[in-house]
Amino acid sequence: MPKIYPFRALRPRADLAMRVASVPYDVVNTKEARALAAGNADSFLHVTKPEIDLPDDIDPHANEVYAGGGKALQRMIDDGILVQDAQPCLYAYTLNMGDHRQTGVALCASVPDYDANLVRKHEHTRPDKENDRVQHILATNAQTGTVFLAHPDSEVIAKALAKATSGKPAVDITAEDGIRHRLWVIADKGQIDAIVAGFAALEVIYIADGHHRSAAASRVFAARPDSKNASRFLAVSFPNSEMQILPYNRVVKDLRGHKVDAFLAAVAEKFDIVAGKPNPIKPGQYGMYLDGKWRTLTPKPGTVDTTDPVARLEVSVLQDLLLRPILGIADPRRDSRIDFVGGIRGDGELERRVNEGWAVAFNLYPTAIADVTAVADAGEVMPPKSTWFEPKLRDGLLVHKI
Repeated sequence: MPKIYPFRALRPRADLAMRVASVPYDVVNTKEARALAAGNADSFLHVTKPEIDLPDDIDPHANEVYAGGGKALQRMIDDGILVQDAQPCLYAYTLNMGDHRQTGVALCASVPDYDANLVRKHEHTRPDKENDRVQHILATNAQTGTVFLAHPDSEVIAKALAKATSGKPAVDITAEDGIRHRLWVIADKGQIDAIVAGFAALEVIYIADGHHRSAAASRVFAARPDSKNASRFLAVSFPNSEMQILPYNRVVKDLRGHKVDAFLAAVAEKFDIVAGKPNPIKPGQYGMYLDGKWRTLTPKPGTVDTTDPVARLEVSVLQDLLLRPILGIADPRRDSRIDFVGGIRGDGELERRVNEGWAVAFNLYPTAIADVTAVADAGEVMPPKSTWFEPKLRDGLLVHKI
């Protein structure tokens, strides 16, 4: 029974929300963040990427960088740019991306639940990235990045959210990428109690994106075990049925010495090959762009272990049957011969990369949320670059002080 909590969020004034809201800290580098925040002292990037306000040669992990993030957050509070709610609340958060819409609950999740695997993981974390988030939380005394959660569909939670979103939102902005973000404050005790009870009736909830933020919150609580606020972490949880996952496609620099015909012959041992692009692509199919042509690959019967939640993933099948044995990509995390292209960029980006010198590109069917939860339930780990969740939350619309 996962526990969730209302909290007193720090939020931007409605008239400044557009100026404050920023892309997540981990999707841009320092140069890109400087450009995005240029001329905007209210951008939340001054908090999440504080090196942008320091000399170009600064180490992004230097103590003065983290201290700068704390100073930037305090300045935004002192200047009235961010205002803390007077009482603990939950928040409804709706994302619109084209025809896609998803509505979740902004909440504080439980660190002890995370440690007990009631908030389930599907990725390994890297110590250096955990350390970065720990230092940032300690320097700002706040969780400024939101963990993206997914929960099994709940009629109780859905009804409460429908009621909460029936009025005018406290925040309604459309970001530069065209994604609309709306936020409603849920202050009514009855609505809060209903949502808390809805989550308590679930067996588990799942991390979709934000494994390093979650792990960092756990480490901070271990360092501050007497802090109630540190025992909780900032998150937005969306129902499984509304989650949108785009494919994470692959491009490879060379054919490992194979000529095109020899490469195709090797692929044909494990895959049926048909000329043309799969349109639309179906589960178990791969689009392969090679030598200026699209082909559709389908694994031959008996080549995939459908009982294994990791081995049956689209990314695993491609890795196990083609990338590793034929192209020699043993460790896709570290091999410089492979790169990953988010599905939001479309097939045109795959064609461009190959036409400009990469050898071959693969278009994958997106991982299903049911596959993500199955891997997490099995205590297993997803292969690298398995999911591209879209749309993404914006930093700065909600902050949890610890």
